[in-house]
Amino acid sequence: MHTCAPDSGTVGDGRREPPISGTYPIRMCIGCRQRAQAVDLLRVVARNVGPAGFAVVRDPERRLPGRGAWLHLDRSCLSTAERRRAFGRALRVAGVPDTAALREFLHSLERQESGPAGADPVRHESRDRHEHS
Repeated sequence: MHTCAPDSGTVGDGRREPPISGTYPIRMCIGCRQRAQAVDLLRVVARNVGPAGFAVVRDPERRLPGRGAWLHLDRSCLSTAERRRAFGRALRVAGVPDTAALREFLHSLERQESGPAGADPVRHESRDRHEHS
């Protein structure tokens, strides 16, 4: 599970943090604004839903057209992004896009991770990474 912490981007003496190394592109979560490898984030795009405006939909294959934004698979990052109205800015859409489907998706992930009542949660890192990347 991802834990968000404030990220100032600087080390205690004022120097910039070294970039995160790895073989994957680095993206910034629009909720907590932390940089992470793209495989650890979910890409989302805005879809026009008619006169009602826009809806934020997930793009696990990272192939949908349009401007994308990146988000940790964590409801706290989603809540922060909604509170900051980051989706409209990041996706460059007017108004406040509907995030209900994305919220339900993240909630279902948490239910899957917790497993049956009383059972120990078991994470399948490789499956999760491929399923949601």
